[in-house]
This record gives sequence, structure tokens and C-alpha cells, in this order.
Amino acid sequence: MIQKYLLAGLLCTAFTSLYAQDSTTTTPEEPCAKGLNVTGSLDVYYRYDFAKTKANNLTSFTNSQNSFELGMASVRLEQNFKNVSMVADIGFGKRAQDFSYNDESTLAAIKQLYISYAATDWLKFTAGSWATHVGYELVDPMPNRNYSMSYMFSYGPFFHTGIKAEITQGNHGFMVGITNPTDFKFVPDEGLNRKFFIAQYSYAPGDKFAAYLNFVSGQGLDSSKSNQIDLVMTTKLSEQFSLGYNGTVNTGKAREAGKFGEGQSWWGSALYINYDPATNFGLTLRNEYFSDAKSRLMFAGIPDGGSIFATTLSAQIKVGSCFTLIPEFRMDNASKNIFSKSGGAGTKSAANVLVAAVYSF
Repeated sequence: MIQKYLLAGLLCTAFTSLYAQDSTTTTPEEPCAKGLNVTGSLDVYYRYDFAKTKANNLTSFTNSQNSFELGMASVRLEQNFKNVSMVADIGFGKRAQDFSYNDESTLAAIKQLYISYAATDWLKFTAGSWATHVGYELVDPMPNRNYSMSYMFSYGPFFHTGIKAEITQGNHGFMVGITNPTDFKFVPDEGLNRKFFIAQYSYAPGDKFAAYLNFVSGQGLDSSKSNQIDLVMTTKLSEQFSLGYNGTVNTGKAREAGKFGEGQSWWGSALYINYDPATNFGLTLRNEYFSDAKSRLMFAGIPDGGSIFATTLSAQIKVGSCFTLIPEFRMDNASKNIFSKSGGAGTKSAANVLVAAVYSF
């Protein structure tokens, strides 16, 4: 009920603001087809697992072994007209397909498609589909300093489709919205009456520190309820050193016999240590601890669940602002035998190397 009232309020406020401004406009109409900004990227990679199996990959976008792989080609269109803007972000390739896993199987996917309306300089409304506010990492490889993804990214939300309002007051930011069930652009009939509530509080006093407290809550198509609280912090210690942190807790309740059961949680925490000794070279060490003690995810079917500690060291070798080469070494250590040795026997650890090439324009 609260979600319905919030949705109605967001729509009424946005439409009222739009009508009020248009009713006082006396200048002639201006053509909107100008100032189109086109950017994009493409990435390829090679990954080798020391146990010679891709089954040891339990995170997103790098499910391969001893193979040269195409990641994704992306084209992003952006345009502003007065106080209205639009973004159309299209991806082609396996990475885009995995990102939009609920859509019909296709190598071309709409990653983002939304229209924003700035009612004032401190209030903006957005409708459409956009990448999630939850987490430190993003679907596109360019902003990420590690090429392989964290467990928190892989099992958290990817995107939201709906409407949101963003308020900016000085160093503080607030966002609230109502969306479809997580990761659905097109909702099946059984999920049409189910909505998720999203929110964010941000604090950015300058370019040396920023913090984001994120929230997602709702009922999925399988009738289960989930709530996720997520914290992201970044800080710049010097011109060479910076840190990033991501911590998240997801609690789900399954519905059985007409009522919801006890909450079952998974959680994770990751520290990103970034060192840039030169403008064309950088290193990032990601240390992530991921707990699935309730056997909801990769420890499903294993009594008492388990946990994983993953260490990833990545280098960024840059040529100008367009090309980045990312060699990477990753070691995952679990509390249970969820990985495989080369002979097929279970083991608690897995290691791999990869090299990725990313070109952006």
C-alpha cells in the first residue's frame, strides 16, 4: 500500500511540475534533435583456470576456460533538451545477455533506457530502466578496475525499471523510487501487481570522500520477499592511493502455506585498494569475504552453508584515454568443497588468470 501511494505521489509531482513549466513558456519551440552525445566501448578477454574447468567460475561475465572470448560492444546515446534528458544504452554480446538474463535469449540487450526531467535544480525525476544503485561495481568494464566481478555484484540486483525521484541538497543526496521486480524490464503476468521500493542516501563533501547507503525491498515473482541494505564508500588518500569499500546484506523470506517463513540472509564485504604510480599504469587489489551460511546461493544443498574469501589482483595498462589492458590473477578460497580439481574431485580453492582488453570512445 505504501508503494502505491509513493508511486502515485511521484507521478503527480512530476506531471504537475512539467505542466506548470510548460504553461508559462512563451518562447518558440526549439528542435530537440541536436547535441547528441555518442559514446561506447568494446572488450575481449582470455581466461585460464588452473584446474582446467570453467565450473570454478561462480561470478558474472567470465564463465569460460582456455578460450578467447568476446565480452560486450556498447553504444550509449545521450541528449539534453532544456530540462529534459534521455539515455539509450545498448549492449551486444555475452556480457549484455548475462546482464539481461530475464529477457528472451539474445546477444543484444537494452542495458539502460530512460528519460529524466529536472523539475528544479535540486529535484529530478527519472522513468525507464537504469543500472542499479546498489554496489561498487558496474556492468560496463571501463569503470571497474578489476575485470572479473565480485560475488556481491553477481548475486545483487543488476538493474531496475520504474520511476524514481532524486533530491540534491548541498553535499547530501536522496533518492526514492518504485520499480518492477528486480532485473525485469518486461514483467510476466503473474508479477504485474508486485513492485519494489528502492532508496539511496548519499554524502559527498568533496572529491576525496563519498558514501552511499542503498536499499532495495519487494516481493519477487516466486512470491518470496527480499530486503537488501548496501553501503559503498570511496576515499582518495593521495594522488597515488585510493580506497573503495562495499558491504551488503540481503535477507529473503520464502512464502509457504500462505505465510512467510523465517528470514534467510547472505552478506558480503569487500575492500578495494588502488595504487596508481603513473598516469598509464595502476594496480587494484580486491579482497572480498562472502557468506552464504543459509545455503541460499552457491552453497545450496550443503548443510550449514559456507563462505568464500576471494583475492583479485588486477593491473591497468593504459594507452591514452581509449585503451586499457587488464592482466589479472584471482584466487578463491571456500570453507567447503564447492570448487573442482582438474580430475573432477572437490576442493576448497580455485585460481585463474585472465587478460582483458578494453577500448572505449
